[in-house]
Amino acid sequence: MTERGNSAQRGYNNRWRKARDAYLKNHPLCAMCQQIGRVTAATVVDHIVPHQGNKELFWDRSNWQPLCAPCHDRHKRRQERSGTLAGCTTDGTPLDPGHHWNRG
Repeated sequence: MTERGNSAQRGYNNRWRKARDAYLKNHPLCAMCQQIGRVTAATVVDHIVPHQGNKELFWDRSNWQPLCAPCHDRHKRRQERSGTLAGCTTDGTPLDPGHHWNRG
């Protein structure tokens, strides 16, 4: 198994903290909660596509999304591990874009 290194070695340093704080100031609500009609403060800046050490992808703001800690820690990890997103919107539409109801 490959060593991940500590958070600073992975890029989560003072520069990241400043960029993260500025991003959350401009994007204060959790994107996943908003999809289901819930209003929740975002506390995490998530990399939509995991950067896996790629500095260009790490700093690409179009690859960032604001999430609350529960969405990041549960739903996003499940999505990364299984390739599916659990849950649905307030009208019952599945959140997973690969769900057969979302294929058009």
